[in-house]
Amino acid sequence: MSEALAKEPTAYERVQLARKSGRPGITEFIHRLFDDFIEMHGDRLYRDDPSIVGGIALFHNRPVTVIGHRKGKNTAENIRCNFGMTSPEGYRKGRRLMEQAEKFKRPVITLIDTPGAYPGIEAESNGQSNAIAESMACMSRLRVPVIAIVTGEGSSGGALAIAVADTVWMLENAVYSILSPEGFASILWKDAKRAPEACDCMKLTAQDLKGYGLIDGIIEEGELMYSDMDLMLATELERLSKKRPQVLVAERYQHFRKIDGLYQQ
Repeated sequence: MSEALAKEPTAYERVQLARKSGRPGITEFIHRLFDDFIEMHGDRLYRDDPSIVGGIALFHNRPVTVIGHRKGKNTAENIRCNFGMTSPEGYRKGRRLMEQAEKFKRPVITLIDTPGAYPGIEAESNGQSNAIAESMACMSRLRVPVIAIVTGEGSSGGALAIAVADTVWMLENAVYSILSPEGFASILWKDAKRAPEACDCMKLTAQDLKGYGLIDGIIEEGELMYSDMDLMLATELERLSKKRPQVLVAERYQHFRKIDGLYQQ
């Protein structure tokens, strides 16, 4: 655990840390981990959704495709990026870039930080559920290595839409769950104020999920965070790149079938 924390945080405290406004976002991660990033825009159907950042970069001189959520760093950016709640256009943009990555044999790296997909009427009218499902289906069959990192909030289908990966990692104080604690408490107890209690029930921390075998590793936050992320990416890319495309697809499928089996128990 990072030195900044004097004691082990509760699940609800980790949620607050994951949502903290000063937490590094995708812009910082791209700047610190990749070179020569070229952002690409638009879903080629309707518009560009700024809550999803995607493009081509170099990682240790190797071309990769990077895709992730953007919340914004101030009020104006928050509003422009819809606080990281992505619309169908954003997921279609991400899928377009994934398919392009497969065409040119570039690994895909995703960075997840969202309170959930945007639930507005316009998003639903424009095919939100289909966009999420198509993104997940696309990722499940990609014939290139796919690495996902939950860097902050990873809530609901909005997170899972870009998290169907060969290996999934989380930052130490990130959270990953089926929906927000407030939503969970509202549905289960009709009281959003019971969110702290919901956090304990949901088992949404990186530590919980690693214990259940639902993620592959945890990256500690602190001075060495970026160097540890760099090492993890380099190690995982080397390992996954040795696998044949058909093996990657088959093992990815079996990995998520295994997770489904855990929930059925």
